[in-house]
Amino acid sequence: MSQPEQLIIGTKVVCSDGDCGELKRVVIDPVARAITHLVVEPKHREASGRLVPIDLVSSTGDEIRLQCTRSEFQALDQAEESHFLPGASGPWGYPQGDMLTLPYYGLGGLGPGLGGLGMSAGPYVVISDRVPPGEVEVRRGDHVRATDGNIGRVKGLVVDPSDHHVTHFLLDEGHLWGEKRVAIPIGAVKSVEDGVQVTLSKDQVRDLPPVEIDQPE
Repeated sequence: MSQPEQLIIGTKVVCSDGDCGELKRVVIDPVARAITHLVVEPKHREASGRLVPIDLVSSTGDEIRLQCTRSEFQALDQAEESHFLPGASGPWGYPQGDMLTLPYYGLGGLGPGLGGLGMSAGPYVVISDRVPPGEVEVRRGDHVRATDGNIGRVKGLVVDPSDHHVTHFLLDEGHLWGEKRVAIPIGAVKSVEDGVQVTLSKDQVRDLPPVEIDQPE
């Protein structure tokens, strides 16, 4: 097996011709337990994040390098999608199915008399993450739960670069054991559907052996 590599969420991401953002989350096939995509978002949200197929990653470490140009990166699928909600609250006199509220159209500034009608202001648009069917996403800060309670939050993952399979989940600083690096083996992970659920107790996690990885933090 190839030397495992750390994939720390929040790491700078670089295309072949310059910076393209930072790693915001990863998308995992929960059956194969392998990473399929990275979600990379430009700094300061200057543009939409992109779903980056894992095969485009050439190296990890202090920065993640992609085998594409910035223009090719921008042509990848967007990582978020917008859903426009029909209808609006308040006594409009029309059935909900006969109305559409435009996004970012607020009523609060049209005059004080409207407030008493119970009309709500603000956008009627929902933005959600785009995740391929059957796959799940993992973010930095997701809860990690042992059989007897929370043990910390996700910092990143350890990945076998030969096949992109996840070998360990890394716990962020501030977990129960302070400065100790804690890596949960994938075999002890029960689910990543709602945070990371492991089959170990807190004491068993505490006694895990250290994982040595020749990659900088």
